[in-house]
Amino acid sequence: MKCNSSFSGDHQMDVVLSFDRLINAYASRVETEKNGFKKLYYSALLQAISKNGFPNADITEENLDDYSEPIDLILSELFPKSLTNNEIKAATIPFSSVLFNCTDRLTKIFENAGENYTFDFLEEETFDRFRLACGLVLNNCYGMKLDLGKLLHAEIPDANGNIRTYRITYNADFIDVFSNSKLEQLTEDEINELLRFPDDEERWRKAFPQGAYQFKGFGIISFTDVTVDAAISDLKTILLNQPGSKLADKENFVNIFKKMFNMDKIYAGFTSFDHYDSSFEQMHFSDAPSYILGHSHSKLSQNAICRDAYKHLVQLHKPLIIPDVENYHSKQEVTFMTSNLLEAGIKSAVLYPVTKHDKLLGVLELGSDITFGLNSFNTVKIENIIDYIKAAVIRGEEEDENRVKAIIQTECTSIHPSVQWKFEREARRILKSKINGKDETFKDIGFEDVFPLYGQIDIVGSSDSRNHAIKEDLCYQLDEVCSIIASAKAYEPLPIYDQIGFRVQDYKETLEGQAIDANSERGIIKLLTDEINPVMDHIKTISEDLKDRVDSYQEKLDPLSGVIYENRNNYDNTVQTINHALSRYIDKKQNEAQGIYSHFFERFKTDGVEHNIYIGGSINEDAEFNVVYLYNLRLWQLQTMIEMEDKFYSIQENLPSQLDAASMILVFDNTLSIRYRIDEKRFDVDGTYNARYEVIKKRIDKAHIKGTDERITQKGKISIIYTNNENRREYMRYINYLQHKKYLGDEVEHLELEDVQGVIGLKAIRVNVLYGFKASENRMTYDDLIDELSLKQVESE
Repeated sequence: MKCNSSFSGDHQMDVVLSFDRLINAYASRVETEKNGFKKLYYSALLQAISKNGFPNADITEENLDDYSEPIDLILSELFPKSLTNNEIKAATIPFSSVLFNCTDRLTKIFENAGENYTFDFLEEETFDRFRLACGLVLNNCYGMKLDLGKLLHAEIPDANGNIRTYRITYNADFIDVFSNSKLEQLTEDEINELLRFPDDEERWRKAFPQGAYQFKGFGIISFTDVTVDAAISDLKTILLNQPGSKLADKENFVNIFKKMFNMDKIYAGFTSFDHYDSSFEQMHFSDAPSYILGHSHSKLSQNAICRDAYKHLVQLHKPLIIPDVENYHSKQEVTFMTSNLLEAGIKSAVLYPVTKHDKLLGVLELGSDITFGLNSFNTVKIENIIDYIKAAVIRGEEEDENRVKAIIQTECTSIHPSVQWKFEREARRILKSKINGKDETFKDIGFEDVFPLYGQIDIVGSSDSRNHAIKEDLCYQLDEVCSIIASAKAYEPLPIYDQIGFRVQDYKETLEGQAIDANSERGIIKLLTDEINPVMDHIKTISEDLKDRVDSYQEKLDPLSGVIYENRNNYDNTVQTINHALSRYIDKKQNEAQGIYSHFFERFKTDGVEHNIYIGGSINEDAEFNVVYLYNLRLWQLQTMIEMEDKFYSIQENLPSQLDAASMILVFDNTLSIRYRIDEKRFDVDGTYNARYEVIKKRIDKAHIKGTDERITQKGKISIIYTNNENRREYMRYINYLQHKKYLGDEVEHLELEDVQGVIGLKAIRVNVLYGFKASENRMTYDDLIDELSLKQVESE
């Protein structure tokens, strides 16, 4: 090891190596020490120093080695022999990299570093060193209390060439500062200016000229091995600054773990875990290898790892430490993982699960080519860095999720949360195929064996109501035109007024005598916009009275169509307000219903609100399906539809138009398959047989009671369409329960329906709704129904 010893003149100040302050400290201890043994010790130490005839003033950098024994004696209190193999420290010339009286451990470190290594912790920054000396002057001569501690580090190679990091602390307690008596003292303002401009070298050197101060004494430099801490810090920096698409540079990653575990060779890898199908896979947003999978891209967890590893990593999320891989391999039934470890040359390993919210994200893999090289003692270091790795993995996962969402958004429309998982799985398949250089397309997403539920609340006679509103608007506008034309004729008896008045009166009589149709509506609007409205601009010029009346008329016209839309707008606004309120209501209730069992839900706005629900085991991957969930959802649907009926009327109290509603539920007892069709961007029933359900759904609300012209849907009542007696018995239980809860009345009708496009045998239950009830915040469940029926049975007995 080489020490850089050039120092003289760099800092413009005199430096004298001296031990006076330490010797005086020993003398003071002799005078003040009360412990007889210690008093005798310091007295003997001073005698030994005096006996050696130590030439204090004559020691220079060049003849340090000649005085190694007396220096060793003087420093024996600060450098006890009992700690020479533990402590890493040395004495030094003030503000110099020249070391002496090194402990045996420090000497060994420098020997292992090799002859070409140069220790130089100050020479690279001469101004910083000069400013440090100035700071010592300010503290000693001007009473300042500046913190002169500077965090210094040294990287020193060990015997194997591995870099060890040491934190260096400098002790200046044994350095005295003497000022030249002829020197003019610095003022408070001058000191403040120096502190304001710490990097102004010219200002500092002018304030502390050469020869102005003398530094007499010695420093103590101490080393602390912080290789592990430095490695953790380096790893943190790399992981925080690394893009999420790349976990970490492989070489840097491995080198950091080499430092942490003080090993010449170490294996570092990572394997992702796909919880959707419980499989391990290569990390596709990083170049980190997977030693669990070896050459495989992915593998189901039960086929990849043994039972013990599965228990540790997947079930308990606890580290698996394998100090002897060969021995562990010989005792397992599933040897895929251990075979890959041995093939890679790994003889001891630790597999550390990385989790988020109790969900396994992947496994950090560390391996050594030495049996027992990694063990339960040294692998605890991983706990210090696992949070940083977790943060990097989560960031990568989030970027991966964004890519998945981008694929879904490109290929699909908005997807209901209940089926999001399957779309994400397909998107991940696409993403993986692209990474592997393949060009896969998004496939249709299907769900088998699901029960459908359909319901709608519709405005009774919506077309008639809208036409009636249009008719009222046109009649009103024609009346206004007739009145203005008659007044204009009184001022100007022009023939054109007679012709217009005749045509207006003719259209008005036609409207009053029959319902409006598309042809008559078009004819009236054409008359108003093409012939009458232009004439109004002339009539405005006849008189002030006519101008005011025409202005009032024109203010009522729609600016785009030139027609009065007051009643139609009232109708449209009423329908829009009702639909918006009902949509929000069923959306809120549907979110609550997801707690019954995760299911697919979609809602549509027409002249009312209709919805589709599909429930089954293929939709919910996390919970096994039971038919009791279907019963609960059917009861929920019936209750929610009744509440929506009540809300339909209650929100109309402050609306301009008053409308009526009719509600209907379709019960379909067979399961069917649904499929999201990528080309059409929507869900649809799958298969010819299942299409029968769509036929019924589209036609049923217009169906009549068998043998009559009466529609099955009526205002004030809710109709339940079904196909078999089991459905009837089931829904009668619900109806009886809701009658008891004052949701439904006693008017229950059992009806048969006319055939609908080849679908025969449809039946219905129709029951009146009791409005004005207070909807319960606590939802009724199928269990509540069973309890209620049991209670009634007990009471009857």
